[in-house]
Amino acid sequence: MEEKQFVIDSLSIEESWRMFRIMAEFVDGIETLSAVRNAVTIFGSARLKPESIYYKKAEELARLLAQNGFGVITGGGPGIMEAANKGAAEAGGKSVGMNIRLPFEQTPNPYANIQIDYKYFFIRKVMFIKYAIAYVIMPGGYGTMDELFEALTLIQTKRIRSFPLILMGSDYWQGLLTWLKEKMLAEGMILPADLELIQVIDEPQEVVKLIKKYIII
Repeated sequence: MEEKQFVIDSLSIEESWRMFRIMAEFVDGIETLSAVRNAVTIFGSARLKPESIYYKKAEELARLLAQNGFGVITGGGPGIMEAANKGAAEAGGKSVGMNIRLPFEQTPNPYANIQIDYKYFFIRKVMFIKYAIAYVIMPGGYGTMDELFEALTLIQTKRIRSFPLILMGSDYWQGLLTWLKEKMLAEGMILPADLELIQVIDEPQEVVKLIKKYIII
């Protein structure tokens, strides 16, 4: 009985310390990002290589954003995240990498001039939303979809202010958009206004032009 109580007490102490670690990550993120203004968060696959057209477009987009006075935030890893951090840093802009510690794939890229390391996904996701004035979603996998649909849900339910949510890569996204229209919308799971929250733009210059219409630097 005493051994069981010791285990319970140990678990309780561990849970208490976990709360302090969570608070520390929030404090560190807020203090680090408080100086970042008018940042655009760019999402996309960690698996895309520099020869990919999407890698090149992410790099060009980030460079143009930095040249127009915007900061750039990414998940801090390889692939699209690396491309965006590279483009922003080489253009002299704020290039934020919010890395998540994972057992595979996610190693910090060398181009973020502001770096934060996270253990908890949910804290990192709060920071993405809190400091973004727009989301640009490049082709990616489950993590990219997670960020896309979380932002859509929060905007739809008015838990956050509406901001531009842009998909780049119309060929990649066409199947999803067709399904949203022909299944979710057609069967009344979403409203037409919900579908209008998403905009599809392929060219970096046009993305920057749209964001500038919403935001005055």
